[in-house]
Amino acid sequence: MAIDPEKLAQDIASATVLELNSAMKVLEDKYGIKVQAPMAAMPAGGAAAAGAPAIEEKTSFNVELKGVGDKKIEVIKVVRDATGKGLKEAKDLVDAAAAAPQMVKENAKKEEAEELKKKFEAAGATVELK
Repeated sequence: MAIDPEKLAQDIASATVLELNSAMKVLEDKYGIKVQAPMAAMPAGGAAAAGAPAIEEKTSFNVELKGVGDKKIEVIKVVRDATGKGLKEAKDLVDAAAAAPQMVKENAKKEEAEELKKKFEAAGATVELK
């Protein structure tokens, strides 16, 4: 059975998204063919970056307290503000950070994570965004 490329292209162009999705599933399930959608635009790097995978910018970060520094009380205040924890819980977290890195906030937005990092550094602490 010969396939007419023009007719095939016309059928694809006139198909709905649901029909195309069903066809892709059949190709993958029945024949093991992986179908990928073409890229809409070239990356900013031009031809050199065309073969490289697109790097997605990270939007959420974990704020990890690595070291406390000399101003322990200031660091405890920042932990309380960032987490909403009570004084004892914040103090315990800061004390534990003196021995090993402690997670202060998980899945913080980029702006919030950078703001927290600035506050911790102003209080003399060492922080890492992951």
